[in-house]
Amino acid sequence: MSVQERLLYQDGQLTITVRAAPGAPSVALVGEIDASNSPAVADALKGCRRGAYILVDTGELTFIDVSGLRVLVMPTLPPAERWIRLHNVTPYQRRLLRMMGWFYEPRTHHLPA
Repeated sequence: MSVQERLLYQDGQLTITVRAAPGAPSVALVGEIDASNSPAVADALKGCRRGAYILVDTGELTFIDVSGLRVLVMPTLPPAERWIRLHNVTPYQRRLLRMMGWFYEPRTHHLPA
């Protein structure tokens, strides 16, 4: 079975692709997220949601600001309603999340080896 990957969004800073995966779409973010493109990131992620959650791989993000973190962490929603599961969270991203006081709540997802 081949994996089908589709481009969701691309600008001069960021590329977002989605792959069909059993149970939930898997989204890869490559590049930088800041205030200039975080609304587009939010729209792209909402557009590929098909079930209870989506997996978002942040391992290839080279920069993310608070506006981007808000999109991914959804701090205004109760934890049970957050539909983004983070994967490949880098040490830098974990540090930012802890500094914002959000790391205790975001749901992270670890794919089986």
